[in-house]
Amino acid sequence: MLSWPAPLLPTLPGTGPVLKVYDTARGEIVATTPDRTARMYVCGITPYDATHLGHAATYLAFDLINRMWRDAGHAVHYVQNVTDIDDPLLERADRDNEDWVVLGMRETALFREDMTALRVLPPEDYVGAVEAIPMIVAQIEQLLDAGLAYVLDDGTGDVYHDVAQAPGFGSESRYDEETMLRFFAERGGDPDRAGKRNRLDPLLWRGRREGEPTWPGPRGAEGRPGWHIECATIALDTIGMGFDVQGGGSDLVFPHHEFSAVHAEALTATKPFAKAYVHAAMIGLDGEKMSKSRGNLVFVSKLRGEGVDPMAIRLALLSGHYRTDRAWTADLLRAAERRLGTWRRAVARDAGAPAGAVLHGLRERLSDDLDSPGAIALVDDWAARTLAGGSDDLEEQAPRIICDAVDALLGVDLGDCG
Repeated sequence: MLSWPAPLLPTLPGTGPVLKVYDTARGEIVATTPDRTARMYVCGITPYDATHLGHAATYLAFDLINRMWRDAGHAVHYVQNVTDIDDPLLERADRDNEDWVVLGMRETALFREDMTALRVLPPEDYVGAVEAIPMIVAQIEQLLDAGLAYVLDDGTGDVYHDVAQAPGFGSESRYDEETMLRFFAERGGDPDRAGKRNRLDPLLWRGRREGEPTWPGPRGAEGRPGWHIECATIALDTIGMGFDVQGGGSDLVFPHHEFSAVHAEALTATKPFAKAYVHAAMIGLDGEKMSKSRGNLVFVSKLRGEGVDPMAIRLALLSGHYRTDRAWTADLLRAAERRLGTWRRAVARDAGAPAGAVLHGLRERLSDDLDSPGAIALVDDWAARTLAGGSDDLEEQAPRIICDAVDALLGVDLGDCG
């Protein structure tokens, strides 16, 4: 599957520090420890609708990780999937009397456009679930052969993973069984399915159902893959076990990331699937959770269509910390637009306030669990001092240094610089 074009990334003087992030599995901020090439897998969209601001905030958080690793001298192998076959996609296509393939292709193309506009660095591997199905089937066969999965005895051809045989199950989310069961039911699981060995056993393969697309599957059963085995398979095929960061929204902590790890660790008989599990918080709208069920999603493409500068959208989302649930409001966007205008006026000056300490501060703030609000405050202060003028210590090269630093680290294009 095609990714999107990469924006130019300025090279900054010096080298960035070690990146520290909050690891959900350990419940604390930890230092990332990549080899020469840092490896990151971020769960992608299910393309039944356009990119909303919750999606955008998530991918911006992991874009900061990508940028900080590169500034620290690492190459980055970034992988993202597209869940281009799943219940929500089929349900939307049925509701709108549309071909599910066409719907998925259209919304994936729009997602690429949104990511390009927001200047998100693209993944090196951008893999759709459908193109990975032959690999997924082989992995499910391996789990069945090892006795770690079973075919439900009801003639459906459905295959489940036996989590009772998964040592350390629950260590990624650290939830108790009651919490797991609640989230499992709310987020696409089937804890009350008759015939399962354990209520928390996740679906690996869904056998043929009337009116649904199917592919040749394990043990000759036609059907389609479960959600979690898709990401486990794609990650193993592209970056392997023990990669540096598994990323996604906080709603993926359980069941998706827990079960993806269970599948991969069972297939390889090794741990861990990922060294750190990093999760971005939710974006609300005017005090309410933003969700398709509430009908209050704000789409990046709609804002762009209304003439909103994508850099203002990016600044607005980065003005809150990635791990803090926060609201999108008209005032937030207006403040970001004013900030963007101020920064652009400042970097257009022939000289500016000294920039060395600001660059150091940006690196320090962002390396400390992606403190984007702290980083933005530093640029605000620099812009205010530059626009105030009258200082004897203005530096001719400062606007260019700040312009490049804001671009490389925060991903915000300030245009023409001094």
